[in-house]
Amino acid sequence: MDWNEYTRMFVGLFAIVSPIGVVPLYLSFTENIKHRRLAVARTTAFSVACVFIVTMLLGQSILSFFSISVDAFRVAGGILLMSIAFGMLQVTINRTGHTPEEDEEAVDSKSASVAVVPLAIPLLAGPGSISTIILFSNQTEGAINNLALLIICLLVALIIWGILHFAPQIGNRMSQTAMNVTTRVMGLILAAMSVEFIVDGLRNLLPGLA
Repeated sequence: MDWNEYTRMFVGLFAIVSPIGVVPLYLSFTENIKHRRLAVARTTAFSVACVFIVTMLLGQSILSFFSISVDAFRVAGGILLMSIAFGMLQVTINRTGHTPEEDEEAVDSKSASVAVVPLAIPLLAGPGSISTIILFSNQTEGAINNLALLIICLLVALIIWGILHFAPQIGNRMSQTAMNVTTRVMGLILAAMSVEFIVDGLRNLLPGLA
């Protein structure tokens, strides 16, 4: 693997996480605990990093346990990512991320528990990002490539912390239109990656199509 592959993985994971799009929800969820926002940002980023690392280490074992082929998971993951990408292109909240009931409970909460649920799981480290990491981990072979993927996961978590840390300033200076444009761009990148996953999976599952 070369730097282009590493860059593609980073951009893809960052696109599916899309922390900029979570800023309005983060500000809403922490409205009652403004004095603890920094702690919430740290806990959220740490929780996301833990989910990413566990997924990276155990993803292949989980697929083997359920006798799921990587190519079948690649097609299923690609379809899931495509549905999320469509939601991002339309700037709508995807139901695979969370439910209105979770939003209402989070807004009413006066504790920092919102850092883990629903901010870290499933808003940021949701089914889409978990599927993406499992697919990426299948592509990496050797200690160097696995270390690179680990660094990418930690770097994305660090960026999440930075964005949430400065979320009040971002919310004040960045208009809703700018956030929507950013979300749509990330959605377009994610849609292109999902097509690649689906095509690669179908090519191996159905060699005749190739």
